Amino acid sequence: MSARASWLRWSAFVIGLGVALVLAVALGTIALSPGQVWSALLGRGDATAITIVRVLRLPRAVLAALIGAGLGISGAALQGTMRNPLAEPYLLGVSGGAAVGAVVAVSLGLALTLVPIAAFAGAIAAVTLAFFVAHAAGTRGDARILLMAGVVVGAFANSVIMLVLGSAPSNVVRDAVWWMMGSVAAATWSDNGWLFGYLVVGGGALFLWARQIDVLALGDDTAAALGLDPERTARKVYAAASLVAAATVAAAGLVGFVGLVVPHIVRGTGVRRHLPLLAGSALVGAGLVVLADLAARTIRPPAELPLGAVTAIVGVPFFLARLRRLA
Repeated sequence: MSARASWLRWSAFVIGLGVALVLAVALGTIALSPGQVWSALLGRGDATAITIVRVLRLPRAVLAALIGAGLGISGAALQGTMRNPLAEPYLLGVSGGAAVGAVVAVSLGLALTLVPIAAFAGAIAAVTLAFFVAHAAGTRGDARILLMAGVVVGAFANSVIMLVLGSAPSNVVRDAVWWMMGSVAAATWSDNGWLFGYLVVGGGALFLWARQIDVLALGDDTAAALGLDPERTARKVYAAASLVAAATVAAAGLVGFVGLVVPHIVRGTGVRRHLPLLAGSALVGAGLVVLADLAARTIRPPAELPLGAVTAIVGVPFFLARLRRLA
């Protein structure tokens, strides 16, 4: 690909995310012009507009962008490491395990800052269980078996959540069910701050290991011949990808299929190596979830649709199309 084509591609990613953020801040029950948005960002003009932009919509748009970036990075890393085009945190049960950890932490009354840690523990347990099932079947390299194992683990995680919530007060159950459907409606700058920290740690590790993921994508035998320990490298990539996915689940609940769709969109522009793939997936994933959240709160005002349902509407047909190509 020429330097000009590469420049145009990255410009499109950045501009697309910028446009999505502007639309998310400007549109809603009360629509604002670009000039009003700019003035509100600077703290000038109408007090209502300032509150809408700086307190309500901007933190929400930023949280949606962080969620999308994290899921995009996690999905790209998992697909490359597993050499499985259907791999993503939601389908592999990672998000379900993280949800179990988060729900248990909330039901035990743990501090909010400990919820991501509990979600991470649940995510690691889920991915370990999925690989144990795949190993027990003697088909570790079969993408379809591993995918089925992830679906089973995800279903098991949902059962555990129901058991935990079975004895909870009705208001707690209602809030938990809404949270599991995915939402960034309660976004705050504090949420954005700690999620950004987790993404820097987990996502930064994946960027540092991008070259190793390139080698893993060639196959275990080739990776070993090139001096890489495939099992050890895969484990650390799974751990970092699970940390990123778990943090997004703790922040906004279950937002599925973003990690599946986004890496394919970026590869469709000609990206092959994992360093630019991770960066592109972060930008495209951020823009996609920002637009999905905008749709969730503007399609049927004043009610809001679950964010996870909106992403599923896009992701499920895409998943079925990819599954048909693998059949």
